[in-house]
Amino acid sequence: MHLLLTDRLTCPRCGPEFGLILLADKLVDRVVHSGVLGCPNCRDAFEVDEGFADLRAPPRRGLEAGRAGDGEPPQDEQVERVVALLGLHRGPGTVATLGSAAVFAAPISESVEDLMVVAVDSETRKWALQNNVTRMVSSPGLPFFDRTLRGVVVDGELGAALLFEACRCVSQMSRVVVLDAKPEAEEVVLEAGLSVLAIEQDTLVASRG
Repeated sequence: MHLLLTDRLTCPRCGPEFGLILLADKLVDRVVHSGVLGCPNCRDAFEVDEGFADLRAPPRRGLEAGRAGDGEPPQDEQVERVVALLGLHRGPGTVATLGSAAVFAAPISESVEDLMVVAVDSETRKWALQNNVTRMVSSPGLPFFDRTLRGVVVDGELGAALLFEACRCVSQMSRVVVLDAKPEAEEVVLEAGLSVLAIEQDTLVASRG
């Protein structure tokens, strides 16, 4: 987990009004390998182990199966398409990739200079640590302050609630790209205050402002 990302993280238990405080046990080249993220409000602690952050509100049990598989990267043309749909040419900033879309995290970080990318899916626990990608799991929502992300790539299979959360997190002039979008996706992004830029087959692109 990249050290600078901690400035954007919030407590999954208390909500986006409460930021987290990092106590790092092992920090190498601004990457947190192990440590604890603590909430000053509820006093709960969230573990970072081998660079993977477990940001699940209690009760916590074993990690359930995710949707990102073994992290095999998508084809180059798929990466180029997603980067183009995000509308990003350079950083700085943070982009989140959710569910099966987490496989785009590393390719996006390699394609766009000075960009932090977060892969949110339980399967990323098994992936190798990479300096430019933060791996995490989060529930019930996303652990980011309102309007702080420069983009989110969403697996449409994750449902309306998480899509609404993704919309909450994107900043002004930033986009949400929904892959495998469901019929209700357009209604969700409009309710969240975003504008629909394009709907093509099973992909929806929306923007704030």
